[in-house]
Amino acid sequence: MAFGVYCLTRIMATYHEDEQNKLIGDLRVQEEESFTQNTADQIGVPYVDLTGMTINTDALRLITEENAKKGELAAYSMVGKKLEVAVKSPTNETAISELSRLEGLGYQTSLSMVSERSLAKAWSRYGDLSASEVSRGGLLDISDEALQEIAATVHANDDVKKRLEDIFQKKNSHEISEIMETIFGSAIALKSSDVHIEPEETFVRLRLREDGVLQEIVQMDPTLYARLLNRVKFISGMKLSITEMAQDGRFTIVYKGVEIEVRVAVAPGAYQESIVLRILNPEGLAVDFEKLGIEPKLFKVFEREIAKPNGMILTTGPTGSGKTTTLYSFLKKIYDPEIKIITIEDPIEYHLPGITQEQVSHEKGFDFLAGLRAALRQDPDVIMVGEIRDKETATIAINASLTGHMVFSTLHTNNAAGTIPRLLDLGVQPGILAAALTVSIAQRLVRKLCPVCKKQIELDQEKQTLIRAIIDHATKAGKDFASYNIRSDMPIVAYGPVGCDQCHNGFKGRLGLYEAILTDDAIASMMTRVPPPTERDIKRAAEHQGIFTMIEDGVIKILTGVTSFDEIQSVVDLSEDVGADAARDEANGVSPSPAKGRAGVGFENSDTQQNPLPASPLAGGGAEPVATFQPETTIGEELSLLVDYLKLLESMESKNPGTSTSQKIERAKHMILSMLENAPNLEALFASSNPGVAVKSQIESLVNDLHDLQLEQEKNPSMSVANKLAGIRSTIETMTREVAR
Repeated sequence: MAFGVYCLTRIMATYHEDEQNKLIGDLRVQEEESFTQNTADQIGVPYVDLTGMTINTDALRLITEENAKKGELAAYSMVGKKLEVAVKSPTNETAISELSRLEGLGYQTSLSMVSERSLAKAWSRYGDLSASEVSRGGLLDISDEALQEIAATVHANDDVKKRLEDIFQKKNSHEISEIMETIFGSAIALKSSDVHIEPEETFVRLRLREDGVLQEIVQMDPTLYARLLNRVKFISGMKLSITEMAQDGRFTIVYKGVEIEVRVAVAPGAYQESIVLRILNPEGLAVDFEKLGIEPKLFKVFEREIAKPNGMILTTGPTGSGKTTTLYSFLKKIYDPEIKIITIEDPIEYHLPGITQEQVSHEKGFDFLAGLRAALRQDPDVIMVGEIRDKETATIAINASLTGHMVFSTLHTNNAAGTIPRLLDLGVQPGILAAALTVSIAQRLVRKLCPVCKKQIELDQEKQTLIRAIIDHATKAGKDFASYNIRSDMPIVAYGPVGCDQCHNGFKGRLGLYEAILTDDAIASMMTRVPPPTERDIKRAAEHQGIFTMIEDGVIKILTGVTSFDEIQSVVDLSEDVGADAARDEANGVSPSPAKGRAGVGFENSDTQQNPLPASPLAGGGAEPVATFQPETTIGEELSLLVDYLKLLESMESKNPGTSTSQKIERAKHMILSMLENAPNLEALFASSNPGVAVKSQIESLVNDLHDLQLEQEKNPSMSVANKLAGIRSTIETMTREVAR
C-alpha cells in the first residue's frame, strides 16, 4: 500500500513537472516571438512567423544550408523573380552578402524578421533538398539534362505514349521521377500549354493540351497514379492529407537554363483527385509582334498606336484567346531603356527583361487597383494592367492615360465594339472615355493547318454562299480584299487537315484573328449619345475605318490556306454580320446579284421602335436614311431572303439541335416587323392575285409564331425547333409565290 502511494505521488509530481515545463516553454516561445515582433516594428521591417507556413523549397535552395545558418536567414517564398527572405538580424554580414548576390541574379528580395524557432522550421526543409539532389528517386529530381534529352527525341504524341508505356512496364524504383521527366520534357517539346491527369474507375487518363485542343496520350494504373499524385502535391507545397478539398500550388523546373513555372490545381473527384498542370513556358508567350498573324493594314495601325506617348489600348476576348501574349508582344516592341514600363499581373506568366513586373496578391490586399495606384507613384511611361474588372480600376486607368501614360489592359467582351458599352456599364464617364480610349481590340486563337499535309477541299454550297456574302458586303464597305486577290465572284478554294508525323491531326501552331475599332470623331460622338450606344451602333459607326472584322479576317485565312473553314467557324459566328448587311441593302432597294445566291445570310437584331431599319453601314458610315420599300420586286426579294435564312436555321437545327439561338430567331422576327412597318402598300401587292387576303394579319401572325418560338428556346436552349421553323418558312414561301405572280 505504501509503495502504491509512493508511486502515485511520483507520477503526480512528474505530471505536474511536465505540465509546468510545457507552460514555461510556451511562455518562452511567446516571449521570443513578441520580442522579435517588437524589434521588427522598431526598425521598420515586417515580422513573420514561419511555423504555420509552407516553405517553398524552390526558394529555399537559392541559399545553401551552410550560408543560411551562418547568415541566420532563409528564403521561404518565391513568385517569379520576387523572393521573400526571412532574417534574424538585417545587419548580419553574411545575410547582407547573400541578399546582394540574389539581387545580382535578378531577384527582387523582400525582407521579414523572424525568430530562431521560425528559422529552424525553414532549415529543417533542407533535408528534403539534399535527398532530392542525391537520389534518382528523389522528390524534386527533374533535371535540366533529362528534360533536354526527352525534348530532343519527342516529335509526336505517339513518341510520348511509347516512352511512358516503357516506364510502366519496367516498374523500377525510379519510375515516378521518370514519368514526371517524360511528361514535362514532352510537354515542352510539343509546346503543350497544360497537362490533365484524370482518374476514372479502372484507369487514369493523361492528356496534353496542344494548340488549344486536348489530346489523349496514355492510360495508367490507378495505383501508380496515387504515387504520382502524392509526389506532385508534395513538391507543389500542398497537404497530402487533404483529399476532399481543392488545392492550388506551384513549382519551377529549369529547361536550358530558363525557369519554367508550373501552376498546379488538384481537385477531388469520384475516384481519385485529378490534376491540371499549367506550364508557363516563356517560349510560348514570347511571340514577336510581327508573328501574331495580324492583317497587314491592322498591323500598321497597331504599330502606330502603341508608339504613342499616351492613350489606352484594350484587348478583349475570352480566357485563352491570347490577350496576354498580344500585350507582351506590344511591350517587347516598344521597350527602350529610356522609358519605364510597369506591369500589374495575375499571374506573371513571362518575365520581360528591363520591365518592372508586379504580382497581384489578393491575400495581402494587393489587387489590380492597389497595384495600379502604386505603379502611378513610380512615374512610369507605360503601364500594363492585367485586367480591368471594376469601375475603380477602369477610372484610374483612364485617368492615367489622360495624364501622359500609355495604358495597356484587357477586358472581357465578345468583340471590339463591346468594349465601349462594357466600360459605360462599369460607370466610366462617357466624355472622359472618349478622350482616353485609343484602340479597342478583339481577338481569338485558331489552329494553323499543317503546311506539309494540308489538302485542298471543296466546300458545300451553303458554306461557299456564306463566304461570298461576307466578301461581297465587306467589299462594299471599302475593305481591301483585292490585295489578297479575293473577289466574291471567283471560285472558292479552301483547305482541310489531313495529319502527318509533323503535326497534331493536321494542325501545327496557332495564330490570332483580330479586329479593332479606333476612337475617331464618329466613335467619340457615339460614346456621349443618350441613350448609350449598343454594340451594333458602334459597329456601324466604325465601318468607315475599313478595318477587317474577325469574321472577315477569318475568311482571308480560309481562302489563303492558313486554316480551315471549320476552325474559323468554331471561334466566330461567320453568319453574324452579313445578314444585317443584306437586310439593310434590301431595305434601301439594293438587290444582291442573283449569281451570288442568298443561302447562309442572317439578320441582325434591330430595334424598330428607335431605329427603323437603317441604311447599310457598308456604304462607309454617315446619316441613316429611313428605310422604304418601293418597287414590288424589293418585297419579293425581302421575302426570298427571309426564306433562305430560315432554311439555313432549319439545316443547322437538323444537324445540331439548339444551334438556332433565340437571338437568330429574333433577327428574322425583326425583319418581318420592319417589312410590316415600312411597306404601307403591302396589301396592294397581293390584292391582284389573291383578293380579300389580310396580308398584314398573316405577317403579324408569323411574328407572333416566331416570338413564341423564341421564348420556347430561351426556356429550353437544347430543344430542336427545325419543324416549327419549317412551318413558318412554308407560309412565307406561299406569300413569295403570290408576289411573283
